[in-house]
Amino acid sequence: MEAVPRMPMIWLDLKEAGEFAFNDAVKKSAVSVPRDFEGCSTLRKYLGQLHFLQSRIPMGNGQDAAVPVTWTEIFSGKAVTHEDIKYEQACVLYNLGALHSMLGAMDKRVSEECAAGAFTYLRDHFPHSYSVDMSHQILSLNINLMLGQAQECLLEKSMLDNRKSFLVARISAQVVDYYKEACRSLENSETASLLGKIQKDWKKLVQMKIYYFAAVAHLHMGKQAEEQQKFGERVIYFQSALDKLNEAIKLAKGQPETVQEALRFTMDVIGGKYNSAKKDNDFIYHEAVPALDTLQSVKGAPLVKALPVNPTDPAVTGPDIFAKLVPMAAHEASSLYSEEKAKLLRDVMAKIEAKNEVLDQFMDSMQLDPETVDNLDMFNHIPPVLMEKCAALSVRPDTVRNLVQSMQVLSGVFTDVEASLKEIRDLLEEDEAQERKLQELLGRVPPAPGSPPGLAEVSKECSKYLELHEKASFTNTELHRAMNLHLGNLRLLGGPLEQVRAALPTPALSEDDKQVLQNLKRILAKVQEMRDQRMSLEQQLREMIQKDDITTSLVTTDRSEMKKLFEEQLKKYDQLKVYLEQNLAAQENVLKALTDANVKYAAVRKALAEVEHKWNTTVQTLVASYEAYEDLMKKSQEGKDFYTDLEGKAAKLLERARAACQASEAHRQQLLER
Repeated sequence: MEAVPRMPMIWLDLKEAGEFAFNDAVKKSAVSVPRDFEGCSTLRKYLGQLHFLQSRIPMGNGQDAAVPVTWTEIFSGKAVTHEDIKYEQACVLYNLGALHSMLGAMDKRVSEECAAGAFTYLRDHFPHSYSVDMSHQILSLNINLMLGQAQECLLEKSMLDNRKSFLVARISAQVVDYYKEACRSLENSETASLLGKIQKDWKKLVQMKIYYFAAVAHLHMGKQAEEQQKFGERVIYFQSALDKLNEAIKLAKGQPETVQEALRFTMDVIGGKYNSAKKDNDFIYHEAVPALDTLQSVKGAPLVKALPVNPTDPAVTGPDIFAKLVPMAAHEASSLYSEEKAKLLRDVMAKIEAKNEVLDQFMDSMQLDPETVDNLDMFNHIPPVLMEKCAALSVRPDTVRNLVQSMQVLSGVFTDVEASLKEIRDLLEEDEAQERKLQELLGRVPPAPGSPPGLAEVSKECSKYLELHEKASFTNTELHRAMNLHLGNLRLLGGPLEQVRAALPTPALSEDDKQVLQNLKRILAKVQEMRDQRMSLEQQLREMIQKDDITTSLVTTDRSEMKKLFEEQLKKYDQLKVYLEQNLAAQENVLKALTDANVKYAAVRKALAEVEHKWNTTVQTLVASYEAYEDLMKKSQEGKDFYTDLEGKAAKLLERARAACQASEAHRQQLLER
């Protein structure tokens, strides 16, 4: 796999700058940067100087020195203006992330962690209301895309370095995890509406990569099983890798040739591994092949991270050109307070993410979709595909009668041919018997001189017709069997809709079963309510932190009182933290209730699944009968044409047989009279 062609990566466009009352030379160098690492350095320097300026001059939203700042929004192309210097900082930070993503998608492939760091800092430290392309949803999507691509690069290097199979599998599994998070964002209706047309392209590529890297993970788990001489496990891992790769190939339709090359290369590797492993196990090792779900799942190893951004790092910003404007102490204190807020957010998010991970894993294991857990409504209606067939037959009321008549005509011609061939065969057998008697009387073995030659030709031709009839007879029997199989269904489809609906299976749930189902739906709704509340509280916390600016207070506060001021200011978050703690603590009880409800639901779920399977099978059978009608009519007509032709030939042959037998009998009489 170390020689596998590289997959393409997603990169982001840079925003275009508009109006900002700032020095033209500075502005030009900051917004028209070269697409290389020198451009990244320029953006970092400009970002740092903007931060220094903002800490000294009141250029924020609603402040005295605020001026209009205009940038183009990526997805709509519209110009967006805010009188806020932080908007300029946010757009520059976005471009820093976008430029790193662009460089990472090129051969350099070392820049995704920097891009993730820029987008993470932008998401966590700036308002999300500036423009659509810097909303919380879009930035979270960008972060997961960049981390996934960074992990993907690490995977490439790990395979080139021939790292241990288990480690490579875990690295690949983490690629899948990052892309799954990105895919969840892409599937979110709000995110999709924000992205516009590009959402479909990104989603197709990410979904394909999820299956592709899942295949790579199981390929290396199979290689580890091979190293451990677990030959049954090796087969199931390689089989799973092959299945997932086939899914990736299905999703890769329309992707560039580089993707197709990578998939073909990987198919050669995995296909060869699977065929070899299966053959060895079948003929040499004979180990039982375990079910995949009985084996330990591959846990991802996150070996990449969003590299932190420090806007005031002197190593990248250069000298502070506004150092003389305001006291540096106020700026330093503000930075310290920002770090305290960031620490608070990190602590809370760690708890939230831990609980979310448990919740996601639990719900995945339950396989309970709130949208489909109660599918009773489907049994109350005839599905559209079946309604379409019923409607088609309603305007063709003679469908069944025409089919039956056609088959009856075929049967009649078939019987006539069979009768003619039987009579010919009987005539030939009778003539043969008379010939043997004559030979016994005359004591001759060979045919008598002057015997009529026509019978041999008749016999040969009769054998040919009998062979054709025998072959066609099997086809005719199969045709009648097929007709009988579909005739009842066609009558049903052509009848009243009430009868069609009655023919479809429906579940028979007791009142207790219905109560179990309602209870499960209620608890699933509770789970969603808990999720929604958690997301809302998290959003409130983020917005509160982003709006929390105590710079004015810091300027007038003594240095010795800074710690006390921080403590007082951070108390404003206590109530939100209490609400979040209550939400997180409630999860255990909610999941316990869901577990109990799911246990009671098991029997109902099995019954519903069985009825749904029968329902789908019945629908498919009825549709198949409708679609078989035209084929039956066509084959019936072909059968009639064949037997009509054979009937004519058999009739002529019968006349020849009668004449030849008469001539043969007359010849025998002549011999007896001599």
